[in-house]
Amino acid sequence: MSTTTSVLARKRRHARVRKKITGTPQRPRLNVFRSAQHIYAQIIDDTKGHTLAAASDTEPALAQQARGKTKTERAALVGATIAERARAKGIATVVFDRGGFLYHGRIRALAEAAREAGLGF
Repeated sequence: MSTTTSVLARKRRHARVRKKITGTPQRPRLNVFRSAQHIYAQIIDDTKGHTLAAASDTEPALAQQARGKTKTERAALVGATIAERARAKGIATVVFDRGGFLYHGRIRALAEAAREAGLGF
């Protein structure tokens, strides 16, 4: 499978999911993106088009903690961090948007860590 084909397939899956999932002020969308080396999470209010909270393993504070860990462990760290930041802003529940990625591996680790840290979805 070529890279172009797999990227386009993921984008098609993501577009299909986004037809049904939108973030509201009461229940914003937790969007996840993973690249080959890093993982990013954002909590988005789609009605205003604003990012309410974000976390990534590329941030200096998280990169320090993530040093020497596997990509899955780093994803769990990002999940716990995004949940803490959401709770600090008064966000208790979100809609999970896996971004067209399969729900396993790093995506699952991030989601489960966010749930354990108190974010409901």
